[in-house]
Amino acid sequence: MGKSYQEMLKEIKEQIKEVTIEQVNEMLNNGDRVVLLDVREKDEWREGYIEGAVNVTRGMLEMQIERSLTDKAAKVICYCAGGVRSAFTAKVMMELGYEDVSSMAGGFNAWKQARYNFVKDRMLSSDQLSRYSRHFMLPQLGEKGQGKLLDAKVIMVGAGGLGSPAGLYLAAAGVGTMGIVDSDVVDVTNLQRQVLHKTADVGRPKTESAKETINAINPDVEVITYQEKLTSENVMDIIEDYDVVVDGCDNFPTRYLVNDACVLAGKPNVHGSIFQFEGQATVLSSGEGPCYRCLYPEPPPPGMVPS
Repeated sequence: MGKSYQEMLKEIKEQIKEVTIEQVNEMLNNGDRVVLLDVREKDEWREGYIEGAVNVTRGMLEMQIERSLTDKAAKVICYCAGGVRSAFTAKVMMELGYEDVSSMAGGFNAWKQARYNFVKDRMLSSDQLSRYSRHFMLPQLGEKGQGKLLDAKVIMVGAGGLGSPAGLYLAAAGVGTMGIVDSDVVDVTNLQRQVLHKTADVGRPKTESAKETINAINPDVEVITYQEKLTSENVMDIIEDYDVVVDGCDNFPTRYLVNDACVLAGKPNVHGSIFQFEGQATVLSSGEGPCYRCLYPEPPPPGMVPS
């Protein structure tokens, strides 16, 4: 006669190590090096988790754990809702060669009842869960990263040949707030490359056309337009509330102005430039590396660089 579920669970708990929620809380407060592995389902994870935990659901454990946790000598504490799935997880991980694995007795339910600290990511709507579902497959992004994108504020300087693809992809990715600075209007000669604009937009401000296109792609995005030329008088006020500046301008005076403003404000400057079939792109982050003026102290003389 086969073993009952309770017999199997009792047998597994005799083979693994268990720790209490009090012990885990003390380890975290002491700054001990420990990996917390949350094996609950995604809908459970969305209701809250212990800060710093890695989420690999029990059903996907054998397929994903060795990619998510490469150090088999690390101290790992598994937890689920009540301590059952984590016990089975600990046994499987031991069989996979992990050397120091334990299960947290009582699970996340006991952790919450004890009023220990936990975190909860930005809640996504059902439409957002569907729209961004392919992002959730990327371990470097996931739902937590998507929440950060939705909370992010990015300003684009220029809605032309560089700003157009940048704007489209930022919008599709779900960047929550986008500013667009451009004083120009759409010309028919723009349309072969500036994909934010359509034939019907010829003569309209590029900021208006860009806003309509971005909102048609993703209504999650709040677009703030600045139909004005960027100057030393307004640049600091315009970029003040944004996290990242995307420099898609087409002239050196504005490029140096954007650089200097980003250095003064401590903002990352995502810079791009193109000529025919050649292009450059880089992230200039003040305090972490050189700025644009560090690399190119002075702009080239007029007429030296083709447009």
